[in-house]
Amino acid sequence: MGVKNNSLQNPLTMYPHEKFPMQKQEAPGLDSKMLPVPDCGEDTYIGCGRLTGRKALITGGDSGIGRAVAIAFMREGAEVAVTCLPEEKDDIRTLTKLFEKEGKTLIAIEQDLREEKVCRQVIQEAADALDGMDILVLNAAVQTAQTDINQLSAEQIRETFEVNVFSPMFLSKAAIPYLPAGASVIFTGSAEYYTPNKILMDYAASKSAVVAFSIALSKYLIEKGIRVNTVCPGPVWTPLEVSGGNPDEGIPVHGIDTPMKRPGQPVELAGIYVFLASNESTYATGEIYGITGGLSSL
Repeated sequence: MGVKNNSLQNPLTMYPHEKFPMQKQEAPGLDSKMLPVPDCGEDTYIGCGRLTGRKALITGGDSGIGRAVAIAFMREGAEVAVTCLPEEKDDIRTLTKLFEKEGKTLIAIEQDLREEKVCRQVIQEAADALDGMDILVLNAAVQTAQTDINQLSAEQIRETFEVNVFSPMFLSKAAIPYLPAGASVIFTGSAEYYTPNKILMDYAASKSAVVAFSIALSKYLIEKGIRVNTVCPGPVWTPLEVSGGNPDEGIPVHGIDTPMKRPGQPVELAGIYVFLASNESTYATGEIYGITGGLSSL
């Protein structure tokens, strides 16, 4: 499993750790326009059939962590559907071509997930297209940095919670009738749950809510034989950072404050999602997995 080169690699030097070029995009941002382009596993992730026959829906699967999870799941044998926004078509186009090159079909659903009725439609569409569903990855999120709390508007707070908290709640609720015993639900939390940043107050609060909900949901769904876990990434090189999630001065030094002195690449998180989706983690539920470059141990 994991990256192409299975020889020992120094995690401090295997990915860029120098300053990034200053760059900005309009939200939601695209992988393809980032410098350097994030490693989502296109050329580096090798699967070995750990999810053969499985059917997965990944929200926010066009770029960043969601894209890396989609590629990993596909190469592990799963059928994959992803959600995206219309503005993210360019990244979806390249992901679709990658799937087609490998003889697979990507089901892409363009929807804004903030409304409950839309979430119900998305679950129905994905389940119909996949002919079932046994993996649900709740990954879509927004993040907007504000250095001054007076600039933290009610509109921003509302949008943050609608996307980061309400939509995974709505999607989880809608998906339950489709999920059989043995299914896996995986939330994307954040290191902001461990170490909330003063410029990400609404985002940190939303991710703390997501973690609490995931643990409560795990207690509810285990009676049905369904496991629920959360991955809490630290700083990762994704479009969130260059489309408002980081202030201008923070982009060149993104991740430098971790013990590894660099941000993670999306592919470095893909393996934990594969593990949690697979039968290798059948005794794991209600757990929180920090993939933070050492931040969670500070």
